[in-house]
Amino acid sequence: YHIDGLRVDAVASMLYLDYSREDGEWIPNMYGGRENLEAISLLKEFNEQVHAEFPGALTIAEESTAWGGVSRPTYSGGLGFSLKWNMGWMNDTLRYMREDPIHRRFHHNELTFSMIYAFTENFTLPLSHDEVVHGKGSLLDQMPGDLWQKYANLRLLYSYMWAHPGKKLLFMGDEFAQWNEWNCDESIQWHLLQWESHQGMQNLIRDLNRIYRSEPALYQRDFVSEGFEWIDCQSADESVLAFLRKAKDPNDNLLVCCNFTPVPRMNHRVGVPRQTWYREIFNSDSEHYSGSNVGSFPGVSAEPIDWHGRPWSIEVKLPPLGLAVFKPEQ
Repeated sequence: YHIDGLRVDAVASMLYLDYSREDGEWIPNMYGGRENLEAISLLKEFNEQVHAEFPGALTIAEESTAWGGVSRPTYSGGLGFSLKWNMGWMNDTLRYMREDPIHRRFHHNELTFSMIYAFTENFTLPLSHDEVVHGKGSLLDQMPGDLWQKYANLRLLYSYMWAHPGKKLLFMGDEFAQWNEWNCDESIQWHLLQWESHQGMQNLIRDLNRIYRSEPALYQRDFVSEGFEWIDCQSADESVLAFLRKAKDPNDNLLVCCNFTPVPRMNHRVGVPRQTWYREIFNSDSEHYSGSNVGSFPGVSAEPIDWHGRPWSIEVKLPPLGLAVFKPEQ
C-alpha cells in the first residue's frame, strides 16, 4: 500500500488571519494585511517537498475562496497544489439539479457560470462525503421527480460531470446510487446492486471511466480554455446545452449534448464544425443503464444547414434527462 496524494482541508482557514474572526480577534501581518504569511510559507514548502520527493503524487486543496494561484507552481507565485476543489461548480450544479425541471429554465446560469473561471486553476469536480452527510441525504435522494426521474437525473449529473472540464471526485456509494446518506458506522449499501436500476448506475460509471480513459478530448486539455468550446449555452427555455471537448488532435474532438428536462427533444438541431458522420458513443439514457433508450444511435450525418453560427448542423434525438456524446468520423 502507498499514498497517491494528500488532500488539505479548509485551506482558507489557514490563509486568512481573520477567517471566522470578528474585528479585534485577529492581528494583521507585518505588512498590515490579513494574509497569514507563515501558513502561506508552510503550504508552499509542503508542496515543494512532496513534488520533489514523490514525483507524480497529487496534493489537493479544499479552498473555498477566490485566492489566486492555489494550483500554480510556487516558482510563479502560487501555493503549489496539484489540484483545487471546484466548490463553485459543486454548489451551483447541485443547486440546479435539485430544482424541478420545470423551473430549471430560470437557473440556466448556474450551469454555465462555471466556465467563466474553469481555467483559472487546475480544478477537480468534487461530489465528496460532504454532500451526502448531516441530513442532506444521498445524491439520489436529492434528485427531484418520481423514481424514474431521480435515477435519470443522477445519471445526467454524473455524465455532465465527466464531460465538464476538470478531474473527477465521486464518493463511495454514489457510484451505484446508494439511497441512504453516508454513515461512518455502517457499510455502504452493496445489497442494492441486486436491483437493475442500481446495476445500471454502476454500469454508467464504468462506461464513463472507460470513455474518459479512451477519449483524449476529455482529459488532454482539461486546464486550458483551448480544450472547451460552447456551441449552445443560451437555450434556457429548453434547458439544453451543447459544447465541444477538444483534444490536441482535432480528429479526437467530441460533441456533448445535454437535456435537463424530462421532455425528449426528438428533432433537436445542433451546429457542428464540419461535414461528417457523427457517431453516438455514449448515451446516459441507454437501456444498459436502465434508461428509456431514446437517442440517435448509431449516429447522424451533418447537413449544410446554418445553425448556432456554424455552416453545418445535425438533427439529433436528445433523451429525457439525458446526455449524449458524439464523435466525428475522420
